[in-house]
Amino acid sequence: MPTLRSAALLALLLAAGAPRLQASPPLPPPLPPGAPNQPVASLDLERYAGRWYEVARLPQFFQRRCTGETTATYTRLADGRIEVLNRCATEGMPLEARGIARPAGGGGALEVSFLPGWLSWLPAWGAYWVIDLDPAYQWAVVGGPKRKALWILSRSPDIDPALLERLRQRSEARGYALDELIVAPRPGAGGNATSARGSVPAPKA
Repeated sequence: MPTLRSAALLALLLAAGAPRLQASPPLPPPLPPGAPNQPVASLDLERYAGRWYEVARLPQFFQRRCTGETTATYTRLADGRIEVLNRCATEGMPLEARGIARPAGGGGALEVSFLPGWLSWLPAWGAYWVIDLDPAYQWAVVGGPKRKALWILSRSPDIDPALLERLRQRSEARGYALDELIVAPRPGAGGNATSARGSVPAPKA
């Protein structure tokens, strides 16, 4: 018959060897209708840099040729600006576009241009507002003052459906009409994503 001490030791060993379930991160709270459409108050560009996967978007003319995975990769430059590299799969060769983003007013307010360097003097910068952001920088929502463009981004090509639905609700509360929101297929689910960044002008968000 095991002693109390040996029983306690056995319980500790079993607990140590038991698989631990990782709790899903808490969802952001829902927003009431009429919530302000504005950039987040703070954006750490170092943490925001890196690769993001597009998991949902509003239709955009310059994304019309996309049929598969779409990514955006941001790299900090020495002058404080951000190099933007957008890629997407199509029915043919993948599309790729390079641009530059720069801070524009503080917080999550940026503007982006995809003009070639020798035309960079032209007034072709489009608003790029980070309007919703995970504190751990695992998801983000990008919009703009005109509410005509919206992208939901994730560090992973897969996203919790409950989180996606909550981000949609929060965006609609800010005044975005999302009846035509395009959601990329979840990995392994089959189907094609209709998202692209080919010859990309500055987004008119």
